[in-house]
Amino acid sequence: MASNLFKLTVNDYLEGLPEATQSKLYQSPATCLAIFRLLPNLAKFYIMTMIFNEKPVRLLDLDTWVKPQKRAEQVEGIRSIKSLHILKDNGEVAVLNPKFRENLKNVLTGVDIGVSFGAPCETEDSNKVDISFLDTYASNKWETILHFMVGTELNEFPSKGVLHLLRHSGLMTGGTPKAMVITNEGFQFLLQDVNAQIWTLLLQYLRMAESLQMDPVDVLNFIFMLGSLELGKDYSTSVLSETQLNLLRDLKDYGLIYQRKDSSKRFYPTRLATTLTSDATTLKSASTAMSQVIKSATTTTTTSSNKGNTSGSQESSSTAVSAASSTIENAGSIIIETNFKLYAYTNSPLQIAILNLFVHLKSRFANLVTGQITRESVRKALLNGITAEQMIAYLETHAHPQLRKTAEEVYQKKIQYDANTNEKFHLIQPNITDQIKLWQLELDRILTWDGYLFTDFSNEEEYQVLQSYAEEIGVMLWCDHNKRKFFVTKEGNAQVIAYANRKLRKGK
Repeated sequence: MASNLFKLTVNDYLEGLPEATQSKLYQSPATCLAIFRLLPNLAKFYIMTMIFNEKPVRLLDLDTWVKPQKRAEQVEGIRSIKSLHILKDNGEVAVLNPKFRENLKNVLTGVDIGVSFGAPCETEDSNKVDISFLDTYASNKWETILHFMVGTELNEFPSKGVLHLLRHSGLMTGGTPKAMVITNEGFQFLLQDVNAQIWTLLLQYLRMAESLQMDPVDVLNFIFMLGSLELGKDYSTSVLSETQLNLLRDLKDYGLIYQRKDSSKRFYPTRLATTLTSDATTLKSASTAMSQVIKSATTTTTTSSNKGNTSGSQESSSTAVSAASSTIENAGSIIIETNFKLYAYTNSPLQIAILNLFVHLKSRFANLVTGQITRESVRKALLNGITAEQMIAYLETHAHPQLRKTAEEVYQKKIQYDANTNEKFHLIQPNITDQIKLWQLELDRILTWDGYLFTDFSNEEEYQVLQSYAEEIGVMLWCDHNKRKFFVTKEGNAQVIAYANRKLRKGK
């Protein structure tokens, strides 16, 4: 769930752009590829089916390519590419946006893509850095921002640009750095996947682009280009526009870019940048286990004999977070028992602070904290805007390998006993996940939805056709067969009306 969150957020932003802006984005092959990678699977299928087909495709044929039980996914896929103006139709046939089609086809065939995917430096870097250094550098930068948000005492605050963005995005409030405090939105932000966190800030940056006199298309093209670059390679700044050079300087503050110094003519994308538009593992999570605690600035003097560490000594000494390469480890640290007792093998102040958002912590040792998930601790998190799904996703993402192994063994035994079992794999015991959800329901006794009510049908057949379609595609929220009424989501209204015009009006 968390891994898809950033895609939904980015797609919503792209769909809200004017068609003229979307058309400008499609001038870049790298941007076309990035947008394609962010689309739902069925949307990708339709594009790949049509991209090498010179002729328009009948809309009725689109229905025959998908099984009936996948109708909801089909509707969502078509809606997404229509909103992006990648797919256009006249009610009878559909065609792909010619510029998007041309550039994506060029990417797939490797023809005429220019410097859309960056310009690798032709000369060898005398201070070349390796992937391990880039991972540590990116982790230092990003973890420092999150430590600041949870209130860890730091010897150096994040840059002014980062602080301004945290205020503008509503994640923190306050004037001076020392007076800034985290908001409810900030609490939710801390439990998100790293990709979702980065995109949250990048989208806020995009919204400020015009006030900063930056071209949003230029900014988006550069961000999407970063997602396609190769980790560990250095790229030239000579092909970047003035807007992109300004963006380059800002992205260094977030750990997405490494430059030895501001005047350097080359830059290195970090893992945070190269995974922007993919599901690949990034630095796991902002809260995932730094292996060393915050060190005093008086003791941070960095010396190194190898050229990679020499080039990064200034950045390392200026940050208050000391993180070794083990920071990037993917192993989880949390064990939770069926009695709601929790054990986290970590000494990271950041991870402990995040656990404290929804766990009642009881004791702390050198490399272990213990606590209990209680009704009060969960309600406190819910009141701060954190959802039950976010808490459960966090526990699953950071589960200890032994907990994962035990859950897999239990599931395999169930399959061996009954090969046709419908029971799903549970990493966290169902009694825990169900109880957290029930505690949320105590606060969510009244739910509201925006949508449209359909009524006053001319006959029973018309009602049955539209009601069945709305239910089939998953947009119906309520219906009353006796009164011939049903209520659909705001997003589903257009689909139901289009279906009515296509299926019912033709028979009249």
